[in-house]
Amino acid sequence: MPKHSRRIDLTQVFEWREGSLRGIQDYLAAEEPLEIRVHGTPLSVTMRTPGHDLELVAGFLLTEGIVQHREEIASMEEEARGNAEADSNVVHVELAGRNFEPERMRRNFFAASSCGVCGKTSIESIRVRGIQPPNPDFRFDPCLLCTLPDKLRSAQAIFGRTGGLHAAALFSCEGELIVAREDIGRHNAVDKVIGWALREKRLPLSKCALLVSGRGGFEIVQKALVAGIPVLASVSAPSGLAVRLARELGLTLVGFLRGQRFLIYSREDRLAPVPPVTGK
Repeated sequence: MPKHSRRIDLTQVFEWREGSLRGIQDYLAAEEPLEIRVHGTPLSVTMRTPGHDLELVAGFLLTEGIVQHREEIASMEEEARGNAEADSNVVHVELAGRNFEPERMRRNFFAASSCGVCGKTSIESIRVRGIQPPNPDFRFDPCLLCTLPDKLRSAQAIFGRTGGLHAAALFSCEGELIVAREDIGRHNAVDKVIGWALREKRLPLSKCALLVSGRGGFEIVQKALVAGIPVLASVSAPSGLAVRLARELGLTLVGFLRGQRFLIYSREDRLAPVPPVTGK
């Protein structure tokens, strides 16, 4: 059995259709805990879909403000398991040239896959210091933006079988897919994308747009800003707090990106040409 096969689970279910009941096999998106340890000290546990775990951890370390550059991560290793073909549920991290204070940095909660921000004690505790406004000169054609959801769906291999995963994807200003990642958690999918960019030395992502399959919550906006992404789009609604943060730091935030329609909540100037504003 190939490694990462646990991204999909097979189960027996019953299907009711037009008055008839029958037993069939169905696919489920896998969900397992991943523990992150820094210098041997447990830092956080998050529920995730196995796969691209080192990218997930790298993105988490960056977007949570634990590191600011790739060079600060001396090493990352998945803990060995008895079954060589199985994924590890523990990643060990060693930091270079940075003092690690576990009691100050540890997230004292269990991070659910559906909501990375839940359980944090205050908004101020999750703001990453030193976030700079993203590239003010970046522009993205709004007609091209409308084509991105279809491109993201074509890249969602596991979603096509399970229907149960979120996805995040980076696109160039020409609308070309750069990288896409899936996970049962919205924030994990974003961390995997940003972690990929960190490991590939492609930060800041000042000439890219990020598309997420779920809603654009506060933590998703914060992660995009940390990575230097100027345009963030989602197929669903953003939260009020996400909109305020996007407006405060100059991120172009798009919601309800469906078909040939979307809403722009901040910095509409990046989506040129934009038709004249109508109405009151």
